[in-house]
Amino acid sequence: MMIRTSLALIPLMAVVACGPAAQTGETKTATEAASTELAPAASPAAPAPAAPRPSPEDAKILASLPTPYNEGDLANGRRQFAKCRSCHVIEKGGDNRVGPALHGIFGRTAGTAAGFAYSPALKGAGFVWDGGKLDRWLADPKGFLPGNRMTFIGLKQEKDRRDVIAYIKVESAK
Repeated sequence: MMIRTSLALIPLMAVVACGPAAQTGETKTATEAASTELAPAASPAAPAPAAPRPSPEDAKILASLPTPYNEGDLANGRRQFAKCRSCHVIEKGGDNRVGPALHGIFGRTAGTAAGFAYSPALKGAGFVWDGGKLDRWLADPKGFLPGNRMTFIGLKQEKDRRDVIAYIKVESAK
């Protein structure tokens, strides 16, 4: 029985000896050779679907924004804002939740949205929200303004912050 098993492996051993692994000096067992050398080639990956285009109204608002927000990807901004939706709304007339409503945040003094109980840190911050302030806030809320109550750890990718700010700006302009 030992001889038959050995004879059955001879053709496989020939593949190992003559295949690409033999040319590079690698050694493989017959089982490894059977699983890698004789495996069918993988098919190429399908191209990624194109990002949805903004509506003509959104594209017009986006184009009117200052750099770099006028180059924002609204679809990615919407996806990134999904992380914010458990605490914030952006729709006009939306109610405060765990966090204040964000519609109209740009140009508003921090800690002043009607009907929201802000932390003393935000009440006393004294700055006006703009793209740059929101970018720094979204990167690291606790580091930007120590003592605030926001538990979100931030968006670490600059592109994600740019896109979500563009999305908030476009939605706030409606």
